[in-house]
Amino acid sequence: MTIHRFLARAFAALLLLTGASVQARSTAPSTIIAKPALWQVKDEDTTIYLFGTVHVMKPGIDWFGGNVKKAFDTSDELMLEIIEPDDPQAIGTTMATMALAKDGVKLSDRLAPEARGKYQAAMQENGLPWQTFEMFYPWMSGMALSVAPLERLGYKSDLGAEKILRASAQSAGKKVGALETVQEQIGFFAGLPMEQQIEFLNATVDGLPDMETEFADLLKYWQAGKPDKLAKSMNESLEATPELAQVLLVGRNANWAKWIKARLNQPGTVFIAVGAGHLAGKGSVQDQLKALGVASRRVAE
Repeated sequence: MTIHRFLARAFAALLLLTGASVQARSTAPSTIIAKPALWQVKDEDTTIYLFGTVHVMKPGIDWFGGNVKKAFDTSDELMLEIIEPDDPQAIGTTMATMALAKDGVKLSDRLAPEARGKYQAAMQENGLPWQTFEMFYPWMSGMALSVAPLERLGYKSDLGAEKILRASAQSAGKKVGALETVQEQIGFFAGLPMEQQIEFLNATVDGLPDMETEFADLLKYWQAGKPDKLAKSMNESLEATPELAQVLLVGRNANWAKWIKARLNQPGTVFIAVGAGHLAGKGSVQDQLKALGVASRRVAE
């Protein structure tokens, strides 16, 4: 998976957080018992669990059980990457505002002729009127194209791990917090240089035929609790662009590790749920904790 294909999946994960109603648990019959990975950071009076999430899923995957459910039930607080606004349009409005091209250049005019034709055809094939996106920077169209096929393939945002966890925490009266704001998270992507935005959009278009297979592989590794394979699929391509890796992955992981270390000074039990790619591979949150002298261990199944 190329660096820009990775970005497509990252963008899709963010945008799909704006999906419809929250459900505490899918009503579909369970057909797959998943065993995703879970880690623990602990001192004398504080326990922090680290859980890697998948933002969208198909019905019939039972992951909220076993050690994950036990850790969540014993926790006093849930920490997510962001807290989705109660208004489902809020993230979309923020994105649209940040994506509005300030230079007045039409999106299609930024693309080479061949790429422009492929882009416009892909938008139409996925029910997205490319004319509506002419006022935006390229990353916005890349996000839209990353989402539309997944929705058509049956992936649902209301089955994503964050929504399930947040609904369960609220039902149980647990405190819910966030490591980043919506504006900060979108800003990581919106701040990409124009050249990288265009490359990202072109690669998203080129990668559409492989999206179903690639996303299914990521979900399979997550379900099986195989972070090493997940890291190979998601993160290793970032090594080709270290500056981008620093912004999207390593720098954020380092910030979260500092938060975790500071949180150890306060007694209690915290369940942290972030995208699974942040807890896998080189530069992971666990690596950043180790650099700070804080040990983590994987919770045995």
